[in-house]
Amino acid sequence: MHTELIRFGIIGCGRIANRHAKHIANNGQLAATCDIDIEKAGNLADEYGCKAWSDTEKFLTENKGKMDVVSVCSPNGLHADHTIAALRHGYHVLCEKPMAISVEDCGNMINEAEHANRRLFIVKQNRFNPPVEALKKAIEEDRLGKIFNVQLSCFWNRNESYYKESNWKGSKEMDGGTLFTQFSHFIDLLYWLIGDVKSVRSFTRNFTHQNIIDFEDTGVVAMEFYNGAIGTINYTVSSHQQNMEGSITVFGDKGTVKIGGQYLNKLEYQNIKDFRIENLVESRQPNDYGTYQGSMSNHDKVYENLVSVLTREGVIATNGFEGLKTVEIIDKIYSKAK
Repeated sequence: MHTELIRFGIIGCGRIANRHAKHIANNGQLAATCDIDIEKAGNLADEYGCKAWSDTEKFLTENKGKMDVVSVCSPNGLHADHTIAALRHGYHVLCEKPMAISVEDCGNMINEAEHANRRLFIVKQNRFNPPVEALKKAIEEDRLGKIFNVQLSCFWNRNESYYKESNWKGSKEMDGGTLFTQFSHFIDLLYWLIGDVKSVRSFTRNFTHQNIIDFEDTGVVAMEFYNGAIGTINYTVSSHQQNMEGSITVFGDKGTVKIGGQYLNKLEYQNIKDFRIENLVESRQPNDYGTYQGSMSNHDKVYENLVSVLTREGVIATNGFEGLKTVEIIDKIYSKAK
């Protein structure tokens, strides 16, 4: 697959699928769509001049030789089933976040990719935010020295209409929890920037979403990392009327950096010994969904990376193991929640 156009199929034709389709068209070709709601699959297929399916098995079987990669954009609880099915049919897979909502499922997905000798990509687009990339580079160059503390704040608003607009959001079985759907990108950044989490203590509550969601809307977490650092996560989807902040503050013995804004898109504070982060590219706009906004829109970078890996021996930006680590950390938090 060194020079020809990469051909994609999409499973799950909800809101995020439109964004995927746009970037697929810029980086390859959309060959087929699939959704149990054939109207949704059909609308997307019509827009990009391809064929729609409502049956996953037929979609995977009848597109052999016409599709190279399947983009899994279905509800969280179906990510594992759809990924494993696509891998077994010989396709590479790009899976939306979270990779799955159980650690066991993530392991099965990784094993299936190895068994099928296919690539498994996980969407983690916040890694491409310019201030986040700059912080990662500074940490790798030891500019901040030994990191001893990190604070993650996720203060968003998700109102009743957000959960009502789809039949899976807010359900324990298909959504999984606030950390899975809203904040798994932020948890990924903790792992990417600081390292793996050894132990946690956590408190979670549902304060303003009773009878709307099956799980917490607010949580407080204390963490200890394997490298000795300690940290906290404070999160809620009950910020009054609108998103307030998505931020990460890192304290090292040679420097302190805070990346904030609503979506980790602004370098808000830096004080680093003999060093300054400068000349940052302007962060792009977050995903705008009308009544609310989501994470930063860097899916173009995700697709550019996928194409470079499959055609030019590029290095994968986020692999299955890293997707598993995010789910492992969330699992630790939820299993310790009081």
